[in-house]
Amino acid sequence: MEQISKQGTYTQNRELSWLRFNDSVLDEAVDERVPLLERLKFVSIFTSNLDEFFMIRVGSLHDQEALGSTAVDKKSGMTASQQLTAIYAAVRPLYAKRERIFRDIDRQLRPYGIYQLSYGELENSERAFLQEYYESNVAPILSPQIIDPHHPFPHLQNKVVHVGAWLRRGEKKVFAVIPLPASLPEVVLLPGSSLRCIRTEEILFRQLPSIFSTYTVDEASAFCVTRNADVNPDDEAFEYDEDFRQKMKKVLGARRRLAPVRLEYDREISDCFLQYLCDRLSITLEQAYQTTAPFKMGYVFDLEGKLPEGRRKALLYQPFHPQLPYGIRRKGSVLEQVRQRDLLLSYPFESMDPFLQLIRESASDPAVLSIKITIYRMAKHAKLVDYLCAAAENGKDVTVLIELRARFDEQHNIDWSERLEDAGCTVIYGFEEFKVHSKLCLITRREQGKIRFITQAGTGNYNEKTATMYTDLSLMTADQAIGRDANEFFKNMSIGNLEGKYHHLLVAPTSLKSSLLAEMDREIAKGPEGRILIKINSITDYGLMKKLKEASCAGVQVRMIVRGICCLLPELPGKTENIHITSIVGRFLEHSRIYCFGQGSQERMYIASADFMTRNTERRVEVACPIYDLSVRRKIHQILDACLKDTLKARQMRSDGSYCRRPPEPPFDSQQFLLEQAIRDAKEEQRQPDMPQESGGFLNWLRRTFRLGQEQ
Repeated sequence: MEQISKQGTYTQNRELSWLRFNDSVLDEAVDERVPLLERLKFVSIFTSNLDEFFMIRVGSLHDQEALGSTAVDKKSGMTASQQLTAIYAAVRPLYAKRERIFRDIDRQLRPYGIYQLSYGELENSERAFLQEYYESNVAPILSPQIIDPHHPFPHLQNKVVHVGAWLRRGEKKVFAVIPLPASLPEVVLLPGSSLRCIRTEEILFRQLPSIFSTYTVDEASAFCVTRNADVNPDDEAFEYDEDFRQKMKKVLGARRRLAPVRLEYDREISDCFLQYLCDRLSITLEQAYQTTAPFKMGYVFDLEGKLPEGRRKALLYQPFHPQLPYGIRRKGSVLEQVRQRDLLLSYPFESMDPFLQLIRESASDPAVLSIKITIYRMAKHAKLVDYLCAAAENGKDVTVLIELRARFDEQHNIDWSERLEDAGCTVIYGFEEFKVHSKLCLITRREQGKIRFITQAGTGNYNEKTATMYTDLSLMTADQAIGRDANEFFKNMSIGNLEGKYHHLLVAPTSLKSSLLAEMDREIAKGPEGRILIKINSITDYGLMKKLKEASCAGVQVRMIVRGICCLLPELPGKTENIHITSIVGRFLEHSRIYCFGQGSQERMYIASADFMTRNTERRVEVACPIYDLSVRRKIHQILDACLKDTLKARQMRSDGSYCRRPPEPPFDSQQFLLEQAIRDAKEEQRQPDMPQESGGFLNWLRRTFRLGQEQ
């Protein structure tokens, strides 16, 4: 990619930065240390990432361009039109790279009995099977359409595969289009012991002469349209007093009708064919991409379930199940253990079960008065909802602040909110202008006539599925100072107050950014003795980047682990020379957010729901929680140290925004290290007698008692 930062600046365009990150995802598909089928999954992830990028980011820029906006991106000096032109150009070589990788992996999978076939590679018996399959399962539900004065060009749904063809009858030439019904699979598995499959659109393609039997098929191609899905509910003309859940249902309907932003087609077609589609879709040739790789690759994740046991070891990662964290007694009450000391869960290496057990225990604990929680995304099947409903049915006051605008999970959240309400939970939906993205849970108990709090704060969603795939942190604490802040937070959320004051929690959009800037200022005042260590997913906030640049100029050593978008350019002389940025892309999605300022006993540490993006710091409700417990701080530093030592999955960002691999000696994979450590710790825990763990316990008790004495 070409230089994308403004001359003399230390920032770069966010969209092109993201494309570089997705290129890193694709690089995992060529890493020979990764099992073959896992490599194919990375191709699938790259593909779905690119789909969402076009739907959201390109869609947003497309809207700006359509409105004639002349505003420029502060970080690159580019208008919306200039950004789109740069994006379209940067994406084209990524398509070519994906093609090469897909073909290579397909070739390497064949000796293992996995074939993604073209029609010409089929055996006669397989062609007969597909003919019968077509007649029984496909033909009855097809809706072919001829385009003529009586049949206008149809609406092509977002990411639905279509087959289009130019047809001729005598001197008459017409265009025809057939959408693949959503009920059909992406690929059809052929009978036999091997995993031989063919794309469904290929079956349909071969049936065109019979479908349009009165015409001659001149040329045909499968194609797929990507539409703008960047619907902002706040921009819609809804009635003022309309129920917010109904409002979101309308938004989901609107998303399906938005303007096209990309066309993909699967084979060589004439200029006339391509231009016809572009004209009908009102897009340019820049937005059209030919690809022989599949348009949709969700089927890849289904293949592993069909593998014979003997091939799984060679083609997949060694199976891993999240472990019970070290220091948590298997047979003891989690609620009682949290009352004794802070507990930290590190996903996916450690299980989410202790948190779920905490909620389950609270649902039936006579001392528990209420449970309050913020929810952004949940799994399709969620034990958490079962336990919250049980708590409400047991007479507990259960309040759930659920964000209905969690992109692409809106319908799930609507369904969950209805179920929670039916069980007697109080459900609120946050704010019109601000998404609630915080990960906070508060349990209120009456102990010996006094109100006591147990607080959980995390970096990731309460999603039982992603907790096995994303790296995240979850703190459970009986620290009453944090609990009082959490209680104040939920009070403020229930009355629509975003201006609340907090003593320990950092809460966006009010105190988070200003507190982070103040923390950086304290390190700047130390000069070369200052230290800043940040782990986040993305950084785009100009104010925070400017302050980090100021810190670098003051001699502060800044280490950052930024998985995705990074608009800050490191190691520029006289500007960011003391900033060093690493990105890690591996088996698990790096998702935890950790902020550290200072070092040694003077260090201030937070875990948070917020990245360093303007949307997080200024336009969302986010929470960062301080880490006071010494043993928890040590555990988090072990994670950070492992990330900084990574030589196999880490990429170092250069001053021009590109990435380079570190020398692989000594070879160190941070995720594999943490995985193996979790297994070792779990085995060690099993060997221990089932009694309270006192590691750091007395010190933590003393600290908590001392602070409570001061506050009461």
